[in-house]
This record gives sequence, structure tokens and C-alpha cells, in this order.
Amino acid sequence: MVSVRKSLLQLLFAGSFMKRWNDKHRGMELVEIDKQAHKMMVAWMLYELNSTHLSEPERLALGLDIVEGGLFEYLYRLVITDIKPPVFYKIKAKPEHYRKLTAWVLEQLEPRVRELGEDFWSRLTTYFAVPESDVPARRILDAAHLYASGWEYSLIKRDNPWDDELLEIESSFTDGLARFADLHGVKELAAGLFEGQKTPLGHFGRLLGQLRFQTRWSQTPRIPETSVLGHMFLVAAYGYFFSLAVDACPARRLNNFFAGLVHDMPELLTRDIISPVKQSVVQLGGMIKEYEREELERRVFSVLKRGGYAGLADRLAYLLGIEVGSEFYESVRDEGGRARRVTSEELGGACNLDAFDPKDGELLKVCDSLAAFIEAYTALRNGITSDQLQQAVWRLRNKYAATTLFGRVHVGALLADFD
Repeated sequence: MVSVRKSLLQLLFAGSFMKRWNDKHRGMELVEIDKQAHKMMVAWMLYELNSTHLSEPERLALGLDIVEGGLFEYLYRLVITDIKPPVFYKIKAKPEHYRKLTAWVLEQLEPRVRELGEDFWSRLTTYFAVPESDVPARRILDAAHLYASGWEYSLIKRDNPWDDELLEIESSFTDGLARFADLHGVKELAAGLFEGQKTPLGHFGRLLGQLRFQTRWSQTPRIPETSVLGHMFLVAAYGYFFSLAVDACPARRLNNFFAGLVHDMPELLTRDIISPVKQSVVQLGGMIKEYEREELERRVFSVLKRGGYAGLADRLAYLLGIEVGSEFYESVRDEGGRARRVTSEELGGACNLDAFDPKDGELLKVCDSLAAFIEAYTALRNGITSDQLQQAVWRLRNKYAATTLFGRVHVGALLADFD
């Protein structure tokens, strides 16, 4: 039986502490969880663009390989922490050294990850048994990694004019992305990043990256501070693991991860407006939703459609719950391809089939709240005294004290593990 534990939730959040490029001058702190979020958003784009020729079972298999591969790589990264990339690549080039490092990493991960089930643990260990493989999922992840890291590099490049490593670093990104030029979308992304060309995919990729500039709880001191971008990755990861725990079908697991990954994307257009503010004025929440949709259409959907990426825009709209009214509504697609709301009972029963393209709502809302809980709880544990944080922890404990997802995940019991 799959079980999600406190230790796993905290491990996933640990990427909020891990600083990147910490041997370079930086105008802002860059942290691992933000980079992972950007990477997986780009991986989603490349997945959608490079799987249209596949049968539906093949598409699902590729998508799950990408999602789990991204999660596996993140978990590995959380353990090896500050090993500089060039050093890590040298270790990977020597099979015996890499095998020893991986054995130690798995030893550290096992107590917190094994509860996700033998099947998941077996897939994780198998993934690292063969460090390099020229398979579609790994190629998409590698290309997305290079883009996200290159985007970070573009932020610090001008702040380090004296650094003699810069040319070598930039070449590693441009040459690396050139190896994946056969993947649909990579050339456009690279041109937008390194050549200054204005492309629809480059525009979208830059917009997604900008979500790291938006700080959550912006009026409340916290350690660590977290961004909207990193928060979305946390919700996606929680959503995937909860999907395993409730025995969601493959399409539903995949949709839950990607929906969690983009659920706050409209906040790029409105900023992170906290729930008490939205609820303080009658109809304010509805007004904000309407504005978000108008801006999404103007700045995202229309740009993608005009650029020839209507399919990508339509898929993003489904993940964001545009047709059904909210990203936190359970939804499926009917025979005509139209999205419609269903009840949680239907989703966990008759609609828990790949053919319905199902997506959770309540489960993702719980994961969104759990991510907020972890942010507030961790700040309090790190010595920040704040009425807002204490109230948030108390409110979320009480809200979910009796909540059970599909008879399998007792959210209140999980929160009770946090002292």
C-alpha cells in the first residue's frame, strides 16, 4: 500500500533551502526547487509537442516516464546537494564512482521514499542503474534542464563580467541544446534564450521563469522565502504522490502532476493575492478570476495560437480548468473532447479510466494547502514569530482534521504528525 509521510513532504520542500550558483555574484537568490519547476514546465511543453504522433498508451507511458524521471532526478539532487555540476559529471563518467555515489544516495532516500510502494521504489532504483540512456523521456528532461539552467545563467551573466568560466558555461548550454535540435520546440526555445529572437515558445518559457520573481507571503517574514514557481512544483510533486496513494489511473496521475505544476500560473498576471484578501470583499474573487482569464487569453493563449501552438494552448486551458470554472474542480473529457465537471465519487469510481482524461480538483486543493502549511510550519520552526503564520497553521490543521481522500489518505492524520 502506498503511503505519503511527513518526512517525504519535508524532503521535497528542502529544495527551497538549496542555493544555486552560489559561487557566482547574484542579484537574487536562486534555489533548486525553482529551477526544478521551470525545468518540468519546459519538459511538459516538449512532451506535448513531441508526442502527437504516438498512440494514446504510448503518450501516457512517455508522460509518466518524464514526470517520474524528473522527480527521481530531484530527489537525487536533494541528497548530493552542493556537488558542483562539472564535478558530478566527472563522477558519472566513471561507472564505479557513480555506482558508489548512487548506492549512498539510495541509502539516504529509502527511509523516506520506500513507503510510496515497491513498484515506485523499483522504478527509482532502475532509473539510476543506467545513468545515461538515449530514450525520449531522458532526452526531453535533459533539454528542459539545459534550458532552465541557461535561463538562470542569463540572470547572472551581466553581474559576473570578470568570471573566466562564463564563456565555457554558456557554451555548455548552447552546445547542449544543439544536441536536442531534433526535438520539436528546442530550436525556438534556444533562439529565444540565447539569440534574443522573439518566438512564441520563447515568450512562454520566459513568462514561466518569471514566476520565480514573485514571492509568496510577501508581507510576512519567513525562512526560507518561497516563490510562486517553487510552490507550484511542490504542489505538483505532492499531487503525484497522492495520486499514487489513491490508486489514480495513469492519465489522472499525469494530469494531476502537470495541473499542479501550472495551477498558479495566472498569478504571473495578478500577483499572489492571498485568500483572506480575495474573500474580504464580496465578488472580489470572481473579479480576479475574470481578469486572470482575460490576461491569459491576451498574453498566453493568443500568442501560442498565433504561433501555431493551438494544441498546447488548449491543453494548458484544460489543466487550468478554464472550461469548468476552476483548477480545483474534478473534471473529465466527454466523447466530443469537451471538459465537464464530475463529482469526486465519479472520479474515484467510473471515471478513473485513461479514456476520460480525468483530473482531480479537491486532491490538488489539499496539496496546495499542504504546501502552504509546510511553508508556514517551517518558518515557525526556524524561529520566525508571526501571527499570520500561526493562524495559517491552525486554520489548515482544523480545516483538514477530518478530511480523507477517496478513503485512502487521511489528511488530518498526516498533519497531526507535525508537532
